[in-house]
Amino acid sequence: MSESAMEARLDRVVRRHAELAHALADPARLGGDFAKLSKEYSDLSPLVESIKGLKRARAEYAELEALACDSEGDAEMRALAQSELQDLQKRLPDLERGVMLMLLPKDEADERNAILELRAGTGGEEAALFAADLFRMYQRYAGLHGWRFEVMDLSETGIGGFKEAIVSVTGRNVFERLKFESGVHRVQRVPATEGSGRIHTSAATVAVLPEAEEVDVQIDEKDLRIDVFRSSGPGGQSVNTTDSAVRITHLPTGLVVQQQDEKSQHKNKARALKVLRARLYEREREAAQAARAQSRKSQVGSGDRSERIRTYNFPQGRVTDHRINLTLYKIDKVMSGEALDEFIDALIADDQAARLAEAE
Repeated sequence: MSESAMEARLDRVVRRHAELAHALADPARLGGDFAKLSKEYSDLSPLVESIKGLKRARAEYAELEALACDSEGDAEMRALAQSELQDLQKRLPDLERGVMLMLLPKDEADERNAILELRAGTGGEEAALFAADLFRMYQRYAGLHGWRFEVMDLSETGIGGFKEAIVSVTGRNVFERLKFESGVHRVQRVPATEGSGRIHTSAATVAVLPEAEEVDVQIDEKDLRIDVFRSSGPGGQSVNTTDSAVRITHLPTGLVVQQQDEKSQHKNKARALKVLRARLYEREREAAQAARAQSRKSQVGSGDRSERIRTYNFPQGRVTDHRINLTLYKIDKVMSGEALDEFIDALIADDQAARLAEAE
């Protein structure tokens, strides 16, 4: 985008903000549009403040440049202007980048809650134990952020591993922080079940789905096959004497969701529909993003669940994210959730840099 086109765009944003401020001064005339326009005004306000800050800095730069180049002016004033000009030269790129980032299209799902799904992959019992480790990592991470972490469905193995876990994570900007976790997580370590001390490699898959509301995804009852059955615990041990577990098959897509953690069939059905709605919504998002993703084959947020995204090497104490080639030698802090933000912040920054490059 040319400099003149960018300036014109910034001016349009400032004008729109002023128009909204004028309109909102008389709420009675807006009627049902008040809430919508109020949100638009609120969303634009931080951007307008940044634009005004950038314009002030540029005006100041022009004034300082004139002072610094004024050979007939006071020598002390010229020196002071040159010093301030150097400081401003360092700050201007950051101000410009900040405005550009705020202009980038937002992922409307970023502010949503998320459905987190973990499944044991290749590696048998060790993969299930690793899936349980990842579950606890995200549970601690959610706790550090003040998010609610609610187990919706859990399929355990006999020695503490998880074949599958489905969790609802609720809080501020949950999906924005967790969406880059989708993919294959690989572990290299000596399993507790291994007597010879050999290092094994196994894997678990993670899927992070934005939580969808009923208005986002319309599900027709006639497209569903609902089966009820008796829920069971690890090893098939019966934990319920009534047919409270629910399996829902979405016939048009073949998606199957099962819930059995609640004793109430009604609650299990509601939870299963919540997961199904999230999966259908994610399919729609992936389809909408497909064209853009083709032009960015290295897209960080592709969410490809067959893609190996991270390796946790316990003997060497390191965790490597393969998408951005970042390695941290603090595996304990990563697994406790404390250092996970270092990966997530770097992934978000990488995604922003790629989108800024596209916008230029």
